[in-house]
Amino acid sequence: MLGIILGLIVLMFLAYLGWSIIWVAPIAAGIVALGGGLDLLDSYTNVYMNGFVSFAKSWFPVFMLGAIFGKLMQVTNMATSVSLMIGKLLGEKRAILGVILSCAVLTFGGVSLFVVVFAVYPLALGLFKAANISRRLIPATLALGSFTFTMAALPGSPQIQNLIPIKYFDTTAMAAPITGIVASLIMFFGGYFYLKYRENTLRTNGEDYDEPKKTYKEQNKDKIPNFLLSLAPLFFVVILLNIFDFNIINALLCGIILILILNITHFKRFIPAINEGASGSVVAIINTSAAVGFGSVVKNVPGFQSLIDLLLSIKGSPLISEAIAVNLLAGATGSASGGLGIALEALADKYKEIALNQSIPLELFHRIASISSGGLDALPHNGAVLTLLAITGLSHKQSYLDICVVAVIIPILALIVGIILATFGIY
Repeated sequence: MLGIILGLIVLMFLAYLGWSIIWVAPIAAGIVALGGGLDLLDSYTNVYMNGFVSFAKSWFPVFMLGAIFGKLMQVTNMATSVSLMIGKLLGEKRAILGVILSCAVLTFGGVSLFVVVFAVYPLALGLFKAANISRRLIPATLALGSFTFTMAALPGSPQIQNLIPIKYFDTTAMAAPITGIVASLIMFFGGYFYLKYRENTLRTNGEDYDEPKKTYKEQNKDKIPNFLLSLAPLFFVVILLNIFDFNIINALLCGIILILILNITHFKRFIPAINEGASGSVVAIINTSAAVGFGSVVKNVPGFQSLIDLLLSIKGSPLISEAIAVNLLAGATGSASGGLGIALEALADKYKEIALNQSIPLELFHRIASISSGGLDALPHNGAVLTLLAITGLSHKQSYLDICVVAVIIPILALIVGIILATFGIY
């Protein structure tokens, strides 16, 4: 147990310092192995790498196709078209709502979180300037639309955090829809009303919009495509995944083909965009696979049984222990998918056994795990948070408190409500 705890502390501390989990995870796994009396070399070459390779084998096509889909939406200006139209429809008086919904539509349509932030940031600047809202709220607004309900809670989402539990619980992307929808509404309305409160407070204190020191330059200034045509690939992926029961790989492939057909006149951009998306996906899959490899080593040390006993000794529903495990590991790794992968790799079999013995639907374990991944993952060392602040040119001191409220505190409150609903058999 001491080795597991020490390994997690090392993983969290080094991730907080900004060190890559690609090489930090094997070090932390080595500490766990030594603490558990395992052979160090065997633990790395067999246990760690088996977990690493198994996850990469199962999920690399999804990571790659998702990244390519998002990149094509970006370079064809389809993502920009969606965000601009939503901003135009809602107007400057609802600037915050316009940015949130723009992010939400793109994220729920399958565009990766990082691409969404790049695509919507120019819109956020324009709307916030027109409405004279402090720029320090832009990161939290982008985070609410991208990193919360559409990422982890909303049933049917093609984001990886909603798909990983499928492998472990034999469920679908629509698992436990009532729980997911209720949690999503709490995150959306709770976050929105908080940001409106902050807007009014900052304005009262005399803090208005200020121009960023670094001018943001859009890379692609071509004609913006039709809004409805731009929406088509997003809806296509979601409909194929959830109504026609396509697997996510086929759904994304069809979405990519549709983008190519609708933008055939820009065919010269296709290969560079596909190359860039494919290259970017490699880092993402390796990061998450490294975290899963760490979970595989944890699962093999003798102290793991003590960890299971500790988690399962928590009074109440086993969903509570699952929520705690996923949240803590997502926080430790600074990654929603990484923490989710570690937790389910180590604990899913046990929870399936509990579900069978206690007649608890596996759909609930899926949805609670997915929602839990979007809580403590957004701590200050989270890669998406760091990228968000870098893009907007703002610091943790200026904007992290608001990010924390909308992307950590409110999602955890939504998770608690979801568990309560599950306790009463509502899912």
